[in-house]
Amino acid sequence: MIKYYTEHKKILVAIDCIIFGWDDGQLKLLILKRDFEPAMGEKSLIGGFVKEDESLDNAARRILYLLTGLSDIYLEQLYTYGEVLRDPGERVISVAYFALLKIQDLDPEHVRKHGAHWVHISKLPELIFDHNVMIQKAFKRLRRRAKNEPIGFELLPKKFTLPQLQGLYEEIYRKKFDNRNFRKKVLDMQILKKLDEKDKSSSKKGAYFYKFDKIKYDRLLREGFNFNL
Repeated sequence: MIKYYTEHKKILVAIDCIIFGWDDGQLKLLILKRDFEPAMGEKSLIGGFVKEDESLDNAARRILYLLTGLSDIYLEQLYTYGEVLRDPGERVISVAYFALLKIQDLDPEHVRKHGAHWVHISKLPELIFDHNVMIQKAFKRLRRRAKNEPIGFELLPKKFTLPQLQGLYEEIYRKKFDNRNFRKKVLDMQILKKLDEKDKSSSKKGAYFYKFDKIKYDRLLREGFNFNL
């Protein structure tokens, strides 16, 4: 086989994943303790290197699957970080992705055996290299997406209450919403399916569970519907 570009030095390409989850009324990020040099023992995002025979997206899916055991995850390419000295180990270009998953779908033991754990987004420690910068950019992207697309439902359990839905969006936007106005706005969209089941964990009266009706949402979208929270 003829090899080209032999006069150029090879550069490593890495994937770093900003993984959001929502649990116990909190928006969280999955991080781990790095188990190799440089910066061994320090806190890091989940990542790895792109193999010679795989695309960027496939590399990101592989890395996520190895850590979470899940393949059906919302995944979006975020940004490419290429500062010359960003990684003290070698010249590494990193392509950052952000992912949204339902924490309830995870096997906690599978995550723990990889040394990963969840941290509330307001209590993040200092991470290695430029990982904190990646997180800030991912959080801004999440806010923009959540305003105009129903990606918040990627974080919620399959069935949820309206207070839980409101709590999630209050975490994303870092502000309180008026209960009545939020409920009316969400229900007026007609993209939620009310279930004949209540969550009575926080009150005797309880709150009805709902499900996101993606089929109806997709139909409304084709008809010109605009999601706006």
